[in-house]
Amino acid sequence: MSMAEIKIPPGANYTAADVRFMQGMIHHHGQALKMAAMAPTHGAGPSVKLLCEKINVSQKDEIASMTTWLKERNQAVPDPNDPHPMMMPGMLTDAQLAALDQARDTTFDRLFLTDMIQHHEGAIKMVKDLFATPGAGQASEMFRFASDVDADQRGEIARMQAMLASPTHSVTTPAQ
Repeated sequence: MSMAEIKIPPGANYTAADVRFMQGMIHHHGQALKMAAMAPTHGAGPSVKLLCEKINVSQKDEIASMTTWLKERNQAVPDPNDPHPMMMPGMLTDAQLAALDQARDTTFDRLFLTDMIQHHEGAIKMVKDLFATPGAGQASEMFRFASDVDADQRGEIARMQAMLASPTHSVTTPAQ
């Protein structure tokens, strides 16, 4: 999927990289919502279901914020449900999504957590890339949003790693 050309008006306090970040993050969040939506029908355990509910609420809220940000700047807003989204760092391949869709119960939990860790690490890379681009991520609203995404993703990764490592959790790693 390709987005429309980005035109930045003179005197704007944002860059083309800021716009691409917001557009790409909408696609990124759209895939996370697709993954989380599988939990109720794939036998996810209680802690994974709860995590998916949190992801569902937070990612929908962030998509709404990013959509508003883009619209206020007369920039193209991608469809988070696009079947052919922009492939951003950390996004699952079609094969990975198919494997997740085939998984059930504790196998689903384990695969969901490992896949979502990969997905979240991609979002952290997107923030890092944004801040590494000269002039990008500097306006206070953009800086705050990107920093919040980074902090939220890091927190959820730590939680998911703990869930995978917990001997009392229903998520188990198969014996080697």
